[in-house]
Amino acid sequence: MTDHFSGRRTPRLGLGTLPASEVISGKIQDVAADAIVVNLFAGVAAPTGATGAVDTAMGGTISRLIASGDVTGKLGEVTVLYPSGGVVAPRVIVAGLGSRTSFGLEAVRRASAAAAAKAREVGASTLASLVHGAGGGGLVAGEAAQATLEGALLASYRFGGWRAQDQAPERALTQVALVELDGGHLPQVREGAAAAAAIARGVALARDLVNLPPVHATPEYLADAAAAMAERTGLRVTIGDRAWAEERGMGAFLAVAKGSALEPRFIELAHNEARTDLPLVVLVGKGVTFDSGGLSLKTRDGMVPMKSDMSGAAAVIGAMQTVAELDLNVRVLGLAPCVENMPDGAAYRPSDVLVAGNGLSVEVISTDAEGRLALADALVHAKGYAPAAVIDIATLTGASATALGEGVAASLFFTDPTLRARIETASEATGERVWPMPLFPEYRAAIESKVADLKNSGGAKGGIGTSAAFLQAFTDYPWAHVDMAGMGLIENPKGRGYLTPGATGYGVRLFVEFLRDWA
Repeated sequence: MTDHFSGRRTPRLGLGTLPASEVISGKIQDVAADAIVVNLFAGVAAPTGATGAVDTAMGGTISRLIASGDVTGKLGEVTVLYPSGGVVAPRVIVAGLGSRTSFGLEAVRRASAAAAAKAREVGASTLASLVHGAGGGGLVAGEAAQATLEGALLASYRFGGWRAQDQAPERALTQVALVELDGGHLPQVREGAAAAAAIARGVALARDLVNLPPVHATPEYLADAAAAMAERTGLRVTIGDRAWAEERGMGAFLAVAKGSALEPRFIELAHNEARTDLPLVVLVGKGVTFDSGGLSLKTRDGMVPMKSDMSGAAAVIGAMQTVAELDLNVRVLGLAPCVENMPDGAAYRPSDVLVAGNGLSVEVISTDAEGRLALADALVHAKGYAPAAVIDIATLTGASATALGEGVAASLFFTDPTLRARIETASEATGERVWPMPLFPEYRAAIESKVADLKNSGGAKGGIGTSAAFLQAFTDYPWAHVDMAGMGLIENPKGRGYLTPGATGYGVRLFVEFLRDWA
């Protein structure tokens, strides 16, 4: 079990942990684990392949359960069996894969997550699983292996927090193995497993940062976490302070920081910076470590989840860790403007006029529309690196969650159709959904100001579109905006068992898949 970041202000019981992982060559019935996982499609009358071999070793137990209707193969269904012989492991978990007609990588992740959760529930600490879908499922072995291990690892994440020392420890998996009999598939399975482990570590880092309360996850803490990660992985890191931002004229970003006792930090993380032969992709994540709304104060209930207003920054930091660990053949820059939005006597006010780094002036209508101000200066800063593409990600508007549903999908705005297509391809592969939205000219008209170049809010109606139009004003390169409001925290995974209650780490897998495809 490994911690993903250990800083100087850590929770008493530590941050989140993940099981170790490995790939085993051989027959799954011969593996000595606390539990093994086999699979079954819905509607199958008799198991075949490796599941069939385990069924034979157990004297036809699985076949009898299928015949009785106790095992159906429905997606998410898990059945625990206790063999009396023929199988080395003391437990066999049968995971339903659902219908063949709707089968894909997301079904693999969900089935594997359900099996891992059940294994933990019954007290298993070591788990060995078939690679779901690599045989009769028709999936590429490496992709199936990645999805299988991803589902199990992500489902096994638990945040340490501050629970009482005498509380009974929660059962946890310490080791997850993928078992592959076909020697021809082993290289692909190992590659997929390595990718899954690195991706899961990146997601776990993002989840850790979002799960921490804002008294700990300050702008300085996020910068320290990013710097520690960069030192481990070899990324170039620059941490800009207030003076650094002032030198670059970041008047919009710095305005948000005025009401907080905490100093702002601007994080830069670079991978393959010297590879000027490669086009540059810039990822930008909103890092408002707590959003009170400023002087435009939020309601009591509206303020409660606002520790997650830095989920975009966490996604960028987590994705950059994975990019470095996988050493992707891409040139990537990760930017995270980190700041706290608070209402003290020095706070910026409605009716103030700010000037961003590109000289555009902004009339403040609402101090609760602060994330777009921090992002505006980050988008201007990105231009100095001559990017081929820029994607920003932010918990920007409640309107996005209202439009698409909390925990369902993020809104996608874009100025480049090719960029849109690449993001949607990554979304389909990862299950981190996005939904394309329009950038109508009326949205820009709604934020015209009589005293400045534009306003930071167009009002409640059309807020999702006007916020995107505001950001677009600070770009002149291929650009996409992912509004992940409603996606950073989750209480009910809604069938996606690899999402545990709390922070989701949304955006890490989306970005990594996008960059792998880009490479």
